[in-house]
This record gives sequence, C-alpha cells and structure tokens, in this order.
Amino acid sequence: MAQKRSTPPQIKTVSTYLNSSKSNGTRSLPIEQITLPERQPRRYFNPEGMEQLIASVKEHGILEPLLVRPVDNDCYQLIAGERRLRAAQANGLSDVPVVIHNFDDKQALQVSLMENLQREDLNPVEETEAVLELLSIALETSTDNVITTLNRIAHLRKTKQEVTGNVLRNLELIESMLVGIGRFSAESFRTSRLPLLNLPEDVLDVLRNGQIAYTKAQAIARIKDKQKRSRLLKEAIDQDLSLAEIRERIKSLKPSTTADPGQALKQRLTKIGKHISKSEAWKDEGKQRRIAELLDELEQLAID
Repeated sequence: MAQKRSTPPQIKTVSTYLNSSKSNGTRSLPIEQITLPERQPRRYFNPEGMEQLIASVKEHGILEPLLVRPVDNDCYQLIAGERRLRAAQANGLSDVPVVIHNFDDKQALQVSLMENLQREDLNPVEETEAVLELLSIALETSTDNVITTLNRIAHLRKTKQEVTGNVLRNLELIESMLVGIGRFSAESFRTSRLPLLNLPEDVLDVLRNGQIAYTKAQAIARIKDKQKRSRLLKEAIDQDLSLAEIRERIKSLKPSTTADPGQALKQRLTKIGKHISKSEAWKDEGKQRRIAELLDELEQLAID
C-alpha cells in the first residue's frame, strides 16, 4: 500500500496576512501597546537605510501598516514592520497603523522569518539561518536535525540508494518549502549555503551585522591565525578595503618560501637522512662506499 504523502505547508507572505479577510482591517494603535518578540529573526538594520526611512516617515507618515498579534494585558506583539516602528518612534509618533491577526507562536515566527527573507539587503548568512529556521518549523525539529537530514539525503543519492519512509516525507516537505521561498533546491541549499555556517565566529558576526560583503569576508576567513584574521577584518571594515586590496594583504601575511634558503637545505638534509636510514642502500657495498664519500664531503664542508 502506498504511503500517504505529507501535505506541504503553505508559505504566506506578510502582504497576504495584511490583506486577509480574517484580519480586523487597519486600525490605529498606540506605540506603547506594541511589544517586540523575544526571538527576533532580524538583528541588524542598515543605519543609512534607517535614516532614509525616518525622513520618509517624517514627510509622509507610515504608509504600510504593521502586522501584530494580540497578547496579554491589552498589548500586541509585533510580527512584521520593526523598521517602520523604529522610524515612528524616532519621529515621536504616538500611534501607528496596524493590522491585527491571531497568530500562534509557530505562525508568528514563520511570518517574521518570511519577512526577513524578503529583505533586499539580506546577506547570505542571515538568509541561510532564516531558511533553516523555516525548515525546522515545517519538519517540527531542530535546525541541527534539518542539516543532518539534508546530509543524509545527499548521501543516499550519492550512493544510489532509494530515499524512502520518513526521509522521503522530510525531503518532500523541504523541497516544497524551498519552492515557496523560490531560491534553492535541497541540494543547492546544502552545498551553497550550509558551508557558510562553518566560517570562523568572528567572520560570521560581521556578516550577520552587515558590516562587510560576503566575498570579502570569505577571503579573510581563510586566514587561520585568529589575531591576524581579526586585525584584517577590522582594517577591511574601517578602511572599506576592496577585495583586491584584501587579497594583497592576505598574500603579504604568508611566509616566503625563499626567505631562508639555509633553513630549507637543513630540512632537505634531515628528510634525506631519514629516507636513507630506512632504505636498502646499507646492504649494497657500492652504495655504502658512495654514502661514506658523500658524508666525508659534508663533514669537510661543516669544518670549513
């Protein structure tokens, strides 16, 4: 009997909820009644972009309502629109337009993540973490388990094994979610995005904060020495170094192989000595004589 396939979760955008017939329409709400969620998908706001939005709100007001959900004590939790809320606060507004929708915790996080993925200035690390969060919600598991599932699927396919059972159902859910997001397949997400999470923590931090372009951060991440890497990261951010300038500085950090030819010769001699000591040369009288002659020459060089 064929197994029943799981129904793929439907991904709804913020605009879908703003225009939903189940919402109570747009109304005005005092800013003091709006609270931020404890778990916020968005952690960085570009200062220049915020200044532009603040200026726009000052001139035109809030043009698009915020999306909120009711919580305890006549308060409402923000689901989408934190930039607009911040701009309203910066302009001293007392009220903002909102659309109220009854979300549970899971739905609220999902909608917030979808709004995050729609940002134009989203960097690859933020994008990766947001997609993983959405997949973990769909599969009702942790992000670590999502990664494990993606790697297991890849292994099964590589070894030409059939994907069946729970793994197949998870794959269908993952592929459906990624189609809704519109950017990846399961395999392309695994190979092009998951490796970003293995970058050094200091590099991940500046990427999450939008302080440096991904291509520049990726180049700097190749520096193994933490102090040198952190120093170059700071210089790249403070001086707005180009990728070519960063590569030149990385090149200058590498030790020169020709800086000390004497040291290279000593290393070569040691290596040859170890190799000869393990060889069959000692059993051949002709080779023994030749080795003795070479040792005499080396010894004479050392004395001179």
